Amino acid sequence: MKCRRLSPIAFCFAAVLLASLDLSAQNDPGPRSGPAGAGSFYPTLNGNEQALFTQALQVLQEIDSVSGTIAGESGSGLGPTFNGNSCTQCHAQPAPGGTSPGLNSPQNSIQNPQIALATLDGATNTVPSFITPDGPMREARFVRNTNGTPDGGVHALYTIQGRSDAPGCTLAQPNFATALAQNNVIFRIPTPVFGLGLVEATPDQALIDNLNSTARPRAFLGIGGSFNTSGNDGTITRFGWKAQNKSLLIFSGEAYNVEMGVSNELFPNERSAVPGCVFNAAPEDRTHMVNESGGTTGTASEMSGDAINFALFARLSAPPAPAAATSSTQNGAAVFSSIGCGLCHSPTLTTGKSPYTGMSNVSYHPYSDFALHQMGNELQDGITQGAARGSQFRTAPLWGLGQRLFFLHDGRTTSLIEAIQAHSSNGSEANRVITNYNRLRTSQKQDLLNFLRSL
Repeated sequence: MKCRRLSPIAFCFAAVLLASLDLSAQNDPGPRSGPAGAGSFYPTLNGNEQALFTQALQVLQEIDSVSGTIAGESGSGLGPTFNGNSCTQCHAQPAPGGTSPGLNSPQNSIQNPQIALATLDGATNTVPSFITPDGPMREARFVRNTNGTPDGGVHALYTIQGRSDAPGCTLAQPNFATALAQNNVIFRIPTPVFGLGLVEATPDQALIDNLNSTARPRAFLGIGGSFNTSGNDGTITRFGWKAQNKSLLIFSGEAYNVEMGVSNELFPNERSAVPGCVFNAAPEDRTHMVNESGGTTGTASEMSGDAINFALFARLSAPPAPAAATSSTQNGAAVFSSIGCGLCHSPTLTTGKSPYTGMSNVSYHPYSDFALHQMGNELQDGITQGAARGSQFRTAPLWGLGQRLFFLHDGRTTSLIEAIQAHSSNGSEANRVITNYNRLRTSQKQDLLNFLRSL
């Protein structure tokens, strides 16, 4: 079988890796039904902090139009290019702040919202072939420019051309068909933001000490590990698929600009600001001089821009709650540790001092070391971000995994078993761990899968 590198649709790595494996004896329990177990505020916050979280959540759910003039789309700044018109359009599963929704969600079975978005309010976009009714919400990045130099940037799916609130804009969509034919497109799906205030409050030294504590067993299994860092102050960056963003505020400001096209105080310049497609002064999202009633005072949420509210939501949110333990999930947790999964997916980290009530010196369970690891040829995406090269990714936190629908950075599979096997390929640090997994008895594999789906 001949596989095409970076193929966006026919991810033939699965056929190669799984053809010789008997997966019928294993069963991915699938996403958990029942309460979301996520999306609320951190439980020890005081009343003022809880109110701030609730107000930030309302901003997170706001739907944007170009200038805020369309009923039901009161936010402003959409476009000229965009992938979504609301934060919670992408961050929806299993609750606002999560990851991509999908038709197989036990909480909310909805068709991929990016399909209807293509022609909303008169827009004249064509839905790209990689956006499907039962597939994940995606952003697309081009690996190379037309002259062969590295690109790596997001090329938004849609433009505001044709929309009733964008008269005169004639900005065309990127040529995805050609880019796909040239194997020049890679995808990313939304990362959940639950509990990230704990991650932000974790000192660099705590992350370094955690990585150093596993140096010997990691070396035995051929596992490396390094941190992405800020080019300015050298501190550890930890948010995003390649840990490319330093803070939740930078993460939020960049996403607002890149995914929705809204310029803001962190990213103040309009993207694709071609003549005829710019309708607002920049930055479109900014600190408020007056509140909605015209007064000069208000709550922190009311007087702050949207990007700050998005960061506050993530910072004050509780981490996902795991399901109650069973004998099988307890056995699975032991297997998880024994075969080496926990050497990257660190079960426990501890915060430092935090300005928010009850979040100082707290042990939490993200199942990530927030370090970069080489993931091999089959997962590499050819994109460099900071110190992270094409095959390097931040260890994806596993908390909340039990209710996720799509796996890996590009959402290529809904099968937890396939996601595990995809960790093994030429150049991957996880190869020996996956060899250990494949040697497990069927009952042990099932216990491990049950444990992962309990998170």
